[in-house]
Amino acid sequence: MNNQETQALWRQLPGVDRLLSLPASTPLIAQYGRDLTVEALRAVLDEQRRHIHDGRLRLTEPDEYIAAAAGWLAALIAPTLRPVINATGVIIHTNLGRAPLSQAALDAVQAAAGYNTLEYDLEAGSRGSRFAHAEHLLQRLTGSAAACVVNNNAAAVLLMLSALCCGREVVISRGQLVEIGGGFRVPDVMAQSGCRLVEVGTTNRTHLHDYEAAIGANTAAILVAHHSNYKIIGFSGEPALAELAELAHGHNIPLLFDQGSGALLDTAAYGLDAEPLVSDSLAAGVDVVAFSGDKLLGGPQAGILCGRTDLVALCRQHPLARAVRPDKLCLAALSATLTAYLTGRATRDIPVWRMINRPLAALAAQVEAWMAALADVDAVVESVPGFSTVGGGSLPGAQLPSQLLSIGDISPHCLAMRLRRSDPPVIARIASDRLLLDPRTLLPGQETLLPAILRAAIAACRG
Repeated sequence: MNNQETQALWRQLPGVDRLLSLPASTPLIAQYGRDLTVEALRAVLDEQRRHIHDGRLRLTEPDEYIAAAAGWLAALIAPTLRPVINATGVIIHTNLGRAPLSQAALDAVQAAAGYNTLEYDLEAGSRGSRFAHAEHLLQRLTGSAAACVVNNNAAAVLLMLSALCCGREVVISRGQLVEIGGGFRVPDVMAQSGCRLVEVGTTNRTHLHDYEAAIGANTAAILVAHHSNYKIIGFSGEPALAELAELAHGHNIPLLFDQGSGALLDTAAYGLDAEPLVSDSLAAGVDVVAFSGDKLLGGPQAGILCGRTDLVALCRQHPLARAVRPDKLCLAALSATLTAYLTGRATRDIPVWRMINRPLAALAAQVEAWMAALADVDAVVESVPGFSTVGGGSLPGAQLPSQLLSIGDISPHCLAMRLRRSDPPVIARIASDRLLLDPRTLLPGQETLLPAILRAAIAACRG
C-alpha cells in the first residue's frame, strides 16, 4: 500500500468527537470519566493507523472502536495485586503474600478502615500512642516488659541497632552474616544503622570465648541472628542464648536477638523442627527480640520488638521509628491475630496454623474428590504422596507429609501457564514432568473452584 492509499484510509477513520457523541460511549464516560475515555479512543485510533500502515485488517464500525476503547480502559485499571489460589504447598509463600489473614483479622481491618483511635486516648480525650494497641497483647503472650511494632522485621532490626548501637561496635558470629530474600543482608543493615560490626568465630563454629575476646570499651551489644531461613549442618556449633546473655550482662551490654520467624507456638508439637519461642528467648535473658508478624505468627506484615522497657523506649523515641511505624490496618490485623493466641484459638482460626495442623487423611480425601470430578479429562490424573513446606524464611528444610494431585501425559508448563491465566489464577508446582497441586495451602471454598479451572486448562492445552 502506497502513502496516498494509506493517507486516504486514515482520513476515513472516525474522529474522537464523533465517537464520544455515540450512545455506546456514554457508559464509558460515566465509569471512567471523559479524559480517560478520550485517551482510550485516541489509543485505539492510533493502533488502527498502525494497522493500516502495515496493511493489516482494521476496525470498520464505530461501535467496534468504542468496544476496543472499553477493553483498553479495563486493562488500564485492572489491579495488579490479585488474589490467587496457592496450590504450591508452601504455606508462608513470600511471593504470594506470605501469611493469609484470619477472618477475625480481616474483620478488624474493615472495622479500622474508617476513623478510629489510632493515636487518640478516649479516656483522656487527647492524643495517644499507636504503639499501645498491640503492646498489652504482646506482653501477655511473650512475658515481655515492653513491645513496639513497626512495618516489618528488617525495619525492626534496623531500628533496634540504630537506637541502641549507633556509633559503636556490635559483636556477631560470622555464621550469622547471611542474606535472606529480597537481598536483605545482615551486614548491610548493621552498616546502615551506624554501628560497626565485629565478626567473631568461623562460618560453622563460634565459641563463647570468641565473643568474650571481642568485647571492648566501645562494644554496644551482642547480636544473634537466628537461622530462620538457612541451616548449617555437620561440624558446627554456637553458644546458647542463655550463655550469651550471661556474658553480655557481665559486661553490662545487652543481648539482641533477630529471631525472624516469630513463633508463639511449639512447632515440634506439629511434627516440625523445634523453633525458638519468643517467650523462651526472653526467659533466656535476651534483652530485645525482633521478629516478624507475617511468618509463623500468621498475621500481617509487621516487625515486632519485645524486651526491656528502657531499651524498647529508646527504640520508640528514635527518629527512625516514625519512618517505619505501622498503619492502622496493620495494627488492627495484628491485634486480632494476637487475640487468637491469647484465647487459645490460633490453630483453629489462623490460616497458617490451620494448614500446618491439617490431617493427612483430610488432604487425601480432598485429592480423591478432585480425581472423581476430573475422571473424564484427557490427562493422567493421580493421587501421589508428597510434602508441603512452611516457607517464608521459617523452619528451613522442614517438611510436612501431604497428598498431591498429579496431572501427567500433558505439558506441565502449558498447564501451569493456563492456570496462571485463569480467574482466579492458580499457582501450582512442577516436578518430574508433572503438574502437582497440594490441597494443604488452599483457603476454605477454593477447593470447589479447582476442578472447573483445571478442566478448562487441560482442554486449552489439548486444543
